[in-house]
Amino acid sequence: MQMLKQDHIFHFDGELPLEAGGKLAGFQLKYTTAGQLNRDRSNVVWVFHALTGSSDFTDWWKDFFTDDGPFNTKEYFIICANAIGGCYGSTGPLSINPATGTNYYHEFPLITNRDVVASFDLLRQHLGIQKIQTVIGGSLGGQQAMEWAIRQPSVCENLILIATNAQHSPWGIAFNEAQRMAIEADPTWKENDARAGIEGMKAARAIGMISYRAYDGFGQTQSEKTNDKLDDFRASSYQRYQGQKLANRFNAFTYQIFSKAMDSHNVGRGRPGVEAALKSIEAKTFVVGIETDYLFPVSEQKYLAQQIKNAELEIIQSPYGHDGFLVEFDQFKKIVKRFLKKETIEIN
Repeated sequence: MQMLKQDHIFHFDGELPLEAGGKLAGFQLKYTTAGQLNRDRSNVVWVFHALTGSSDFTDWWKDFFTDDGPFNTKEYFIICANAIGGCYGSTGPLSINPATGTNYYHEFPLITNRDVVASFDLLRQHLGIQKIQTVIGGSLGGQQAMEWAIRQPSVCENLILIATNAQHSPWGIAFNEAQRMAIEADPTWKENDARAGIEGMKAARAIGMISYRAYDGFGQTQSEKTNDKLDDFRASSYQRYQGQKLANRFNAFTYQIFSKAMDSHNVGRGRPGVEAALKSIEAKTFVVGIETDYLFPVSEQKYLAQQIKNAELEIIQSPYGHDGFLVEFDQFKKIVKRFLKKETIEIN
């Protein structure tokens, strides 16, 4: 049965103060929904997308929301919004700056995960949703989901954090900076144009792919089928393919903005500390790590599970590294369904 989904636009005409200073003078969020709200609006599942994701959760996590998935759209109301700074319908660097009447481009402000969560919370209030049954996100989306559970502890009932961390590591920041350097080395990057830095972004994506995958996974999928190769290796063409694939659907401005949001992620900033922030989470929490994830290693998920009250931890096996959270649907469906079955919340 085909899933029925709808796209919407939320317009906010007020000012959104930004953590780094300044403000957005109005913004819009594109969001996608599937399923129906029940009578008391207690069946909401809010999905957070990863760095290059869109609000269309069926594009990258469809199997979570099928009839045999943990979030059947016959029972749950699913919502996912494209983060501010994005390029899939929400206000971002290609949008018009109301102060100048021209596109933001390089003038778009620095955005943090807390700014993203603040905008999502305005959407939640607009929709009249008092509580969210489950908040779920992986990677950058997991960072934002965590921030929401800290910012609004009484709103989130269940929290599922996949391949994410409490503060971004020097290792992760270094990978992101290398990618931004690739973009900045593109001679077109300083231009005010939608395609500025696009060749650099292709190289950035190739750098990123190394951090998203793992040694064994590349060995399984990109090994040569002959011993005679001297050039044009499968791994080489794969990297170029991934760069071009992203260039066809994304822009370098948003890539820069979201990678910096990831880097600045630190739940302890402006609070008594990381541990205190994590201990303030009231949601029933399920933390999932991937054994071969070298970008968000399992030590980070173990730390989350240790610091968040009564959190459960599951480490899955996958040859795909960090990208396993977008690939290992069968494993994820099984363990998330098991976690949800332990809840006593009744879906009306």
